[in-house]
Parts: sequence; C-alpha cells; structure tokens
Amino acid sequence: MNYRHSIDGAEVDLPVGKVVCVGRNYAAHAKELNNPVPTEPVLFIKPNTSIVSLAESIFIPTHLGQCHFETEMSILIGTQLGAGCNEEQAQAAIAGVGLALDLTLRELQQQLKDKSLPWEKAKSFDGACPASEFVSASRVANLQNQQIQLHQNQQLRQDGNSADMLTPVLPLLVYISQFFTLMPGDMVLTGTPAGVGPLAVGDQLHLSLSDLIQRQTQICATV
Repeated sequence: MNYRHSIDGAEVDLPVGKVVCVGRNYAAHAKELNNPVPTEPVLFIKPNTSIVSLAESIFIPTHLGQCHFETEMSILIGTQLGAGCNEEQAQAAIAGVGLALDLTLRELQQQLKDKSLPWEKAKSFDGACPASEFVSASRVANLQNQQIQLHQNQQLRQDGNSADMLTPVLPLLVYISQFFTLMPGDMVLTGTPAGVGPLAVGDQLHLSLSDLIQRQTQICATV
C-alpha cells in the first residue's frame, strides 16, 4: 500500500488505519436508492487495504460488475476516541478534513442484500476507498457548511452540502465511538450526497470540497 496520510501537503506521523463509513447520512441519497431514511447512523468498515490515493488513477474491478462513485467528506482522526467521549473531545480529535470516494460494486451489493448477506465484498475490496490529502482542521471554519462536488467527464453529478447530513460530524464521531474505538490514523467517511452513479473505464473525475481541496483522477480497469 503506497498511501500515506498528509496534512497541508506534509506527510504526518500517523498510521493508516481503518475506515469507518456512514451509509445513508443524506436523506436524498437514501431515497435515490429506494432505501429507508435511517433513524440512526448506518455504519460499516473498510480495511486499510482499501485505501488508495486520489492523486493517482483509480482502478476498478470491472469483472465484478457495475462500480458506483460516492463522494464524501472524510475526517482524519488524530487522537484516540472511545466510548463515553463528548463532542468537545471529538472536535479536538480531528486532525484533518479531506475527500474520499466510497466505491461500491452496486450489482454485487444488491445480490448480497437479496440473500440477507453482509456486503463487505461490495464496499471493502482493495482500492475501494480512494482518498485525498487532508487540510488541517483549523482551516475548516464550519464542518457543517462544506460543499461536496463531483464532475464526471465535465458533467456535474454530485453537488451537496454537509449541512444536509442527517447526523452532523461531531455527534457522528461520538456515536461511532460507542461501538468502535477511533484510533489515530483512522478515517471516517461521513456519507454521500445524492447523485451517485456508475463509473466507466476512461472516465475523468474532478472532485472538490468547497475551496479547500480540488482533485482530478481517471478511471482504469484492474488487470
């Protein structure tokens, strides 16, 4: 794995840990996939082997069916957060804010759901979490007012604001910590706005988080 955490352009001394993801944290996204809007956060985990750099081309396993993009604001954890933490401690634990893609093998996910089986194979495969560098938390004036956009081949596909999260970032970190201790170097993906869709080999993607992060990449097929 070549990915390393960096903040404001400098590599940081944090291990590359697990990725805790939040499903259906935007009501419009839940509705576009005909899923119920949850009453509490839906959590799942990607291993650190899923993390690759958004600075490089993204390789998708085309032999496993349709792969969808889901653009998300990501949070880098700098200090341990465990059960019983509060929002003030959660805020202090945030080392950086970035962007990531929660790549999803949608057809495989549906097949697994139909069989009432876990769907990690559709969400947690190698390369399923392309991630950007981070900006320091001090540069993010308001976590709940960040614009998340993805252009696919110059067409705007996702355009949402973190203000629309069902569970905002700090309560989300507190909630996650009740179940999974968040360790230094872990990432949290905070949910995707509406507009997700399939990727094709050759696609050009442009992702942005307000005026903080801009990243371009292209889609390739795994060999």
